[in-house]
Amino acid sequence: MKVISTNIGKPTPIVWNGKQTTTGIYKYPSNEPIFLEKESVAKDTIADRKVHGGIFKACYLFSSDHYPYWKEKYPNLDWDWGMFGENLTVEGLDESKIRIGNIYKLGSALVQITQPREPCFKLGIRFQSQEILKEFIDHGFPGTYIRILEVGQVTTGDVMELVEESKSSLTTQAFYKLLFSKEKNAEHLKLAIANDALPSGKRERLEKWL
Repeated sequence: MKVISTNIGKPTPIVWNGKQTTTGIYKYPSNEPIFLEKESVAKDTIADRKVHGGIFKACYLFSSDHYPYWKEKYPNLDWDWGMFGENLTVEGLDESKIRIGNIYKLGSALVQITQPREPCFKLGIRFQSQEILKEFIDHGFPGTYIRILEVGQVTTGDVMELVEESKSSLTTQAFYKLLFSKEKNAEHLKLAIANDALPSGKRERLEKWL
């Protein structure tokens, strides 16, 4: 897996349900390295700390492999890396194979796979259609957030090197499907609840399904 682009967003004013707010989803290639801090990316914009940033969502990665699919569905957009609000666009990132809890060397940082991205209305604003939320869920390739175990710098061309594979077999994609499925897979529920790479609040909510 190789970093294709490092992306940074500035505060962008938007109007939602008649109210003005801001978003950091408009990220664009920075042409410079980015620095991964413990709870965020340095110089990046996080408009709503309740749902973005923090230990388990410090940085968002999305695969360049899925750009052709979305470009075909939304050909009239002004396409560039960072379209999904990702700080790092990564070639070869495969959510069906990456396990939650995997630890990677990424640039000079050490990172751990945490949770997939759950789309909100701000992705719909960037894509000029709220229909993308359901499409994004159905497609099943949501990218992933990472926890920063050791802060460090990441630049274009850096490779994600597996340092330690998670003992849990739960993949990012399997967990993503678990979150949105009406009938929960009991085995995946147990794997998720036992995986401390996931935030405790999310694991506690999933316990209610058992």
